[in-house]
Amino acid sequence: MSELRLADIIAALGGELHGDPAQVIRGLAPLESAKISDISFVSNPRYQQQLAGSKAACVIVAPALQEFALQRGSCIVAEQPYLYFARLTQLWRAHLGQGRPRPAQAIHPSAVVDPEAKVHPSARVGALCVIERGAEIGAGTELRSRVTVGEDCVIGARCLLHSGVVIGADGFGFAPNGERWEKIEQLGAVRIGDDVEIGANTCVDRGALQDTVIEDGVKLDNLIQVGHNVHIGRNTAIAGCAGIAGSATIGAQCTIGGGAIVLGHLQIADHVHISAATVVSKSIKNPGQYTGFFPLDDNASWERNAATVKQLHTLRERIKKLESGT
Repeated sequence: MSELRLADIIAALGGELHGDPAQVIRGLAPLESAKISDISFVSNPRYQQQLAGSKAACVIVAPALQEFALQRGSCIVAEQPYLYFARLTQLWRAHLGQGRPRPAQAIHPSAVVDPEAKVHPSARVGALCVIERGAEIGAGTELRSRVTVGEDCVIGARCLLHSGVVIGADGFGFAPNGERWEKIEQLGAVRIGDDVEIGANTCVDRGALQDTVIEDGVKLDNLIQVGHNVHIGRNTAIAGCAGIAGSATIGAQCTIGGGAIVLGHLQIADHVHISAATVVSKSIKNPGQYTGFFPLDDNASWERNAATVKQLHTLRERIKKLESGT
């Protein structure tokens, strides 16, 4: 059975241990399901009740929760418990020989790589991948199975693209021609920086004229649509099922919640945090947290509230008239 002592964890990651250094840890688990040989973490004071009831052998907590945690049992105190836990998961894989599997061969026999594409010798290309003419794959980058990298697209170093990712499909560009649509050829490409991770079945469209750009350190979840000529700043993280329409610019160090929508040609400043399911319909010039969605309710109440919202403009005009005395 795989195991680490608390002393091993402290030696590798630091932190302040309150408990027996010889305590053996055999698993990592959430608070509510942790067993007596597991280690868990809590980063939000709202979860004090779950902390008190957890059976975990040890819990990673912030200094503010130290006294509360000690009433339950052993703890490791760290300034950023979530970050500490993230590094613990890396330690667990590395120390116990469970590192992420990498293809035995640099390029899987079933992959199709155009002769004019460039794949760094240290990169790994998984089964059924397609890398088209002029594309470039940087050092240490890994493409999992069924990844497609389109013509002339560039992926930097140490990136990880999960199964089904498509880089460089045509953007959605059509001009009306009477009752028909005329295709606008997408003449740009996609440029992805270093240390980028892109989740399964996410699509990043090539630019119409200039390139679509994803800067260093960006993290994209599964099933995200990134439209043509979008520019995403460094170290921004976007959760699953979000949609970024064409020519939107998203700043650095932003977060975008799952299912959120950013409309085209908008500008979002650095350090903007957008809540899940929010529709961003105008540019955001200042950093901060932004939320915009209609709260869930039972259907009858929702319909009444929606009807009221539809009348707000009329009510506003009536109030203006009353205030003006006309």
